[in-house]
Amino acid sequence: MNGLRVASLMAATMTTGLVAGVYGIYANAFMPGLAKTDDRTFVAAFQAVDRAILNPLFLGLGFVGALLLTLLAGMLSLKEKALPWIAVAFVLYLISMIVTIAVNVPLNDALKAAGDPATIDVAAARAAFDEAKWQAFNLARTLLALASFGLLGWALFLCGKADA
Repeated sequence: MNGLRVASLMAATMTTGLVAGVYGIYANAFMPGLAKTDDRTFVAAFQAVDRAILNPLFLGLGFVGALLLTLLAGMLSLKEKALPWIAVAFVLYLISMIVTIAVNVPLNDALKAAGDPATIDVAAARAAFDEAKWQAFNLARTLLALASFGLLGWALFLCGKADA
């Protein structure tokens, strides 16, 4: 049981870190880079990347997997000192998912629904997308996921300390 507990906590930590990293890349490279492009390039690139990220590996293993693995790690740690840290990490990551689903995904979907950048008013589509709002909520979910990752790392440290 101890091995499964540690393995689930390690997997939760790694997948949460993966998702925090993806959000961080959007915040620090992808969106700032796209901000410097013309409207057609912005719309076409954002649509393409959003379609690409909707894949089983990222959605299943990363996005949803991080939450489920954190839940599993918590359930296997009910009598452990790491439980409070895992529980808070779970809640923070869950909030990051809610932000994603409630704000970022609808904005992404609306931009994709605007249509082919070759045939639409790309300036209007980009304006309707509301980059500032998307970026603000992306920063929030980045910080939430990063805090969750840090808490899970601390929980791993506590598990190692308890097993030593």
